[in-house]
Amino acid sequence: QLQASGGGLVQAGGSMRLSCAASGRPFDILGWFRQAPGKERDFVAALTWDGRRKALADFAKGRFTISRDDSKNVVWLQMDSLEPEDTAVYYCATREGSILYSRSSEYYYWGQGTQVTVSS
Repeated sequence: QLQASGGGLVQAGGSMRLSCAASGRPFDILGWFRQAPGKERDFVAALTWDGRRKALADFAKGRFTISRDDSKNVVWLQMDSLEPEDTAVYYCATREGSILYSRSSEYYYWGQGTQVTVSS
């Protein structure tokens, strides 16, 4: 099971840290995605189980960081310099294998999502 949390309301330029707690079987790949109203679900970031390989969407580079806490089986998404365009429901998802896919259809297991709202 995946449990995403940490969303809320923040002003533009602020920061927010999302967490995804993974219980049950270990994951190979964990990804973060986001979906704004009326838009498709977009890739944000992903990493491997050991945290050694990571991928970020272009819009996330320089602002977002993905990392994991080994002891707690939690993956973090640190988001800095937030913009109103970052407003969306953020989801974490996992899949097997070794490729850091950016397509949401490649991920099997999904958490429930957490709302992030950035005010201008």
